[in-house]
Amino acid sequence: MNRAHTLLFLLYGFFLQCGARKNVLFIIVDDLRPDLGCFQGADFPTHDDPPPHTPHMDALAGSSLLVRRAYVQQAVCSPSRTSFLTGYILLITHFRSAGGNFTTLPQYFRNHGRRSIGIGKIFHQGIKDPLSWSEPDIYPGSSNWDRQNASWQFVPDNLLHANPLIDYKIAQSATKKLGEFATGGKYAHTPFFLAVGFIRPHLPFVSPASFGDLYPLNTLKLPSNNKAPVGMPEVAWFKSNEIRTQYEDIHRSSFTGEINNTIPNNIALDLRRAYYSAVSWVDSQVGVVLDELNRLGLADSTVISLVGDHGWQLGEHGIWGKSTNFELATHAPMMLKIPGLTDSGLSTRRIVEFVDLFPTLVEAVGLPKVSICPENSAHVSTCTEGESFMPLVHNTSADWKHVAFSQYQRHQHRTNIMGYSLRTERYRYTEWPEFSYQTFKPDWTKLHGVELYDHTVDPDENHNRADDTAYATLRANLSWRLHAGWRHASPSLHQAGPALVG
Repeated sequence: MNRAHTLLFLLYGFFLQCGARKNVLFIIVDDLRPDLGCFQGADFPTHDDPPPHTPHMDALAGSSLLVRRAYVQQAVCSPSRTSFLTGYILLITHFRSAGGNFTTLPQYFRNHGRRSIGIGKIFHQGIKDPLSWSEPDIYPGSSNWDRQNASWQFVPDNLLHANPLIDYKIAQSATKKLGEFATGGKYAHTPFFLAVGFIRPHLPFVSPASFGDLYPLNTLKLPSNNKAPVGMPEVAWFKSNEIRTQYEDIHRSSFTGEINNTIPNNIALDLRRAYYSAVSWVDSQVGVVLDELNRLGLADSTVISLVGDHGWQLGEHGIWGKSTNFELATHAPMMLKIPGLTDSGLSTRRIVEFVDLFPTLVEAVGLPKVSICPENSAHVSTCTEGESFMPLVHNTSADWKHVAFSQYQRHQHRTNIMGYSLRTERYRYTEWPEFSYQTFKPDWTKLHGVELYDHTVDPDENHNRADDTAYATLRANLSWRLHAGWRHASPSLHQAGPALVG
């Protein structure tokens, strides 16, 4: 740590003692893969994607710690959100009834004197969690331009004045709520935790027509890898159920969801354009909220976290959606702005997991730290299976986690299967064992497939090398790491194991 950064660290401690960094603005963007300008380079989704028009999220990244390699614990909305909002790796939707007495992230801040408010999609849609909020969470109206017969739509801008899109209404609700905490507001000088959950770019890909103009159709590319990886086990495949079954335009096409059958090229280009446009539309609404935070004079006392809840495959490998263990589904944007510490913009390529968000935000604001969960945490209301990544704020190259864990379930041939995936700095390794929903444990002796992708030579995960004899020793090493689980990879627990290769 150099002298300048040491001074910032000392100032950070002083500000915490004075309560200067008391607020949190927590922004979640649905189905957002790292198609942001700030991610261009080695961590951009693919070389087939166009240059993004995302000036507001890019500007936020420029005064944040940009976590270039952050991975979700499950690549689908509800379990992913449940995991980073509780700090536990969970596969369930209704965690209060099925999982245990968890303290959620907003609930923790509420319990420590913050006014906790949720606007838009925070937990999975339809889930109400009164313990998390100081007042009923706000969902401002319906997604009134969504159509079941269309997977995408550009709405003429002049029609939106009378009937605005849902993310406009979410942004307006957020700015109104921020005003309550500004000077003269009814909660002036009250610290807050404000979670704002935007809906796009979730299907259907709907945005104002003017945002489609940012991505002319003749400038876009189809994915160059629209076939399944060579040697991929069948169990790893996902039949793109959401887009294939819920939208009539796709249902009427030749797309069956089977391996190496994908959406026709003309429809695929339209969908890709609509996705990028929806990302840019949401970026504009993120900008509305951030601009109001600044205008109200709240920015210097507010920690800002922005994340996507998981990635998305736009026809790569022939898949349309999330719900896999591939890189494009599990890799999602994450950035953290801490006034006084990240103002000049920081970037790290250290691996971070989404369960790390809870303890990090707690530490960033100076609340009592959350401890690592014991082996049996059934009767522990507040603990975490993540780690605070504040060490990366102070040193972006600090010795830190070297692996991330993700998983996704399958049901094939009347058998429950769970895909467990390990991401190291170079490799992705996945095993698909049979799984019991009675014990919530895998049977590692009954595998339905193994995958190994070497990102140094195969960044798009097109060749499964699990059966390549040149990788045999590595495969055994990665298998041990995968079975040992997150505790053996924890920087805090420092449990021993064979040296990690890659």
